[in-house]
Amino acid sequence: MPLAASAIYFLNLRGDVLINRLYRDDVGGNMVDAFRMHIMQTKELGTCPVRQIGDCSFLYMRISNVYIVIVVSSNANVACAFKFVVEAVALFKSYFGGAFDEDAIRNNFVLIYELLDEIMDFGYPQNLSPEILKLYITQGGVRSPFSSKPSEKPVPNATLQVTGAVGWRREGLVYKKNEVFLDIVESVNLLMSSKGSVLRCDVTGKILMKCFLSGMPDLKLGLNDKIGLEKESQLKSRPSKSGKTIELDDVTFHQCVNLTRFNSEKTVSFVPPDGEFELMKYRITEGVNLPFRVLPTIKELGRTRLEVNVKVKSVFSGKMFALGVVIKVPVPKQTAKTSFQVTSGRAKYNAATDCIIWKIRKFPGQTESTMSAEVELITSMAEKKPWTRPPIQMEFQVPMFTASGLRVRFLKVWEKSGYSTVEWVRYITKAGSYEIRC
Repeated sequence: MPLAASAIYFLNLRGDVLINRLYRDDVGGNMVDAFRMHIMQTKELGTCPVRQIGDCSFLYMRISNVYIVIVVSSNANVACAFKFVVEAVALFKSYFGGAFDEDAIRNNFVLIYELLDEIMDFGYPQNLSPEILKLYITQGGVRSPFSSKPSEKPVPNATLQVTGAVGWRREGLVYKKNEVFLDIVESVNLLMSSKGSVLRCDVTGKILMKCFLSGMPDLKLGLNDKIGLEKESQLKSRPSKSGKTIELDDVTFHQCVNLTRFNSEKTVSFVPPDGEFELMKYRITEGVNLPFRVLPTIKELGRTRLEVNVKVKSVFSGKMFALGVVIKVPVPKQTAKTSFQVTSGRAKYNAATDCIIWKIRKFPGQTESTMSAEVELITSMAEKKPWTRPPIQMEFQVPMFTASGLRVRFLKVWEKSGYSTVEWVRYITKAGSYEIRC
């Protein structure tokens, strides 16, 4: 259910109303007194940002020395309410020169009332983009004396922007060299048993873009996802020959992506914002290619000694290599002395974290490294609980490798002037929660 705000109040730390706006007639004008008496005076402001008093709910947030309170009388979307507050504050700051506090509100009553009428209609949030609102609310705010940031100039082409077609990009951008940088960054999450069986495994990824393109370009991104390739083969009436396909789960897009076209054609089409932004997020649970296999062996020799042997194998291509590989092998708290032998890298005992930290700066693909350690424990007459053996943890980064198998099939750029572009694509896989039980 969307947000249906009945009223919004701006209060100072004493509870005085600085400014307010009633959007519906289902609450009385004295509802702020209930907030002041039952929440502010009882010192319960820090317990929960959502409070129910009678038939009304109060959703509040403190920004600087101002409380912003939204009053709702129905079951509203709380996340939408707080998102609205955050974006509204960003809008006010863009008008006030970067400041939002009690003084800024007192100095800009008229402007705030005008903005409140535009950004919310009958309790429902509307467009909060500063670039678009500045096109037809041209009144400048009273700037804070502590702000030296110059105010932004209005964006040209008001007709295009006010319609909301591409509120995230302005026209008139010109670059000498038109380039697009595409980064696919994936994190591998793994929980493996001591016998080598995978208990839990998934990949969370994101596609980051950095665009330096002139004009108003239209981009189309093709991936080797199964659904997209099947849809493309149906439209072209011929089978696809793109090799391995993957199934994307839990996909979320930047607002610039044309969702209507994605739902019908399964293609990622968009007019990109200028500069750096996150195009999409995804998750993959099937067919994950693990970059490393870890085979641990820990033997307890009586109550005073441990023998630790850890073998790490890199499964990715021999033409690649991993950087910053760190293997953290846990040891008991009563460890007194350790000695190591490693085939590559360096190892040391860290008493603060009760583990052996084995670091390998560069780990080539299709190779293996081993570490053997002898651990001496402090003897004690008191009866001790058995060691629980926490899992081995791993950190790494593998450039030009994707654990999910995701690949960019094409990236096309259309612009009416017909300029040529240079596209750069990079892949990187890093460890998320990469744990192996021992």
